[in-house]
Amino acid sequence: MDKVVRMSSDKGVVIFSKSSCCLSYAVQVLFQDLGVHPTVHEIDKDPECREIEKALMRLGCSTPVPAIFVGGELIGSTNEVMSLHLSGSLVPLVKPFQANLC
Repeated sequence: MDKVVRMSSDKGVVIFSKSSCCLSYAVQVLFQDLGVHPTVHEIDKDPECREIEKALMRLGCSTPVPAIFVGGELIGSTNEVMSLHLSGSLVPLVKPFQANLC
């Protein structure tokens, strides 16, 4: 679990993903469209994949992937991110992590 906490707090927006997960890809595209370049950890390419999945579930993820962290805090999965976006709460949340657009 320490590895997941460390990985999720290293960068502003962190997505735990699997390379074959279409929902993970959709969340990544959403953040990129908002001007945020998330750090993506594809756990299926990590030898500790099962341990990472278990740690994400213990942290409160309803599904292991995608698991989205903003500023080191667990936001949740696709449903929570989309709910925040539709309510207008996601953009202010990620504003500190947006790339400077010229």
